[in-house]
Amino acid sequence: MPPRAVAGDSAEGWTAANYIEGVQEVRSDEQQRKVQRYFKSGKGQYGEGDVFIGVPMGEVFKLSKRFIAMPLDELEKLLESPIHEARAGAVKIMWVQATAKRTTEERRQELFDLYLRRIDRINNWDLVDLGAPEVVGGYLFKRPRDLLFRLARSEDLWERRTAIVATYYFVRRGDLDDGYRVAEILINDPHDLIRKPVGSFLRWAGQKDLPRLTEFLDRYAATMPRTTLRYALEHFDAESRAHYMGLAKATPPTGP
Repeated sequence: MPPRAVAGDSAEGWTAANYIEGVQEVRSDEQQRKVQRYFKSGKGQYGEGDVFIGVPMGEVFKLSKRFIAMPLDELEKLLESPIHEARAGAVKIMWVQATAKRTTEERRQELFDLYLRRIDRINNWDLVDLGAPEVVGGYLFKRPRDLLFRLARSEDLWERRTAIVATYYFVRRGDLDDGYRVAEILINDPHDLIRKPVGSFLRWAGQKDLPRLTEFLDRYAATMPRTTLRYALEHFDAESRAHYMGLAKATPPTGP
């Protein structure tokens, strides 16, 4: 069973249509202008086809709490919406269901399968970052992870980002091996939307095991993108940062 619904809500109301009606009620023109500048949508670089109606993520998440028992078929309908905030709500509900103690393993697998089946609709960096750690990484934590290496080699940007972001779940639990394997596959990825999360993984991995990160940087710093390296070095002292940045090649970003 998925998580219990909020008291007072009606099962008949847990629909994609009702959720979309809810986000429409809290939209604003000012917020729409802000978010379009932030995401740079409609420029063919990422999130192409997204429609931002202007709803703060805090409002999206607040609304999602009222729909935490949304059935799987309605979640898929919500993912099909062109409205970015609606899809963010779907992924947030998936996150809540995947992490709830009362959720069965069968349901977690259904959420995992839905994420991968409709990754074409989880097509912006914030959606991947919201869902991949818990829905994908959490499901795979005690299971074989060959899928992540296949995703990391995909031509699809969002599959590659999912591969590295899913490993955030592992690193929080001190499990670094597969995250480093994915990072090695993606270490010279041409897109900034991959370089940054790879760097974030390395930064967090270094907090768990600094000598291992130092060994990794000694091997790759001279050839890895500077964006990735800057993220990885965030907790290093100034002298060490200068040393490794001096080794790195200059690689212009391809993403926004």
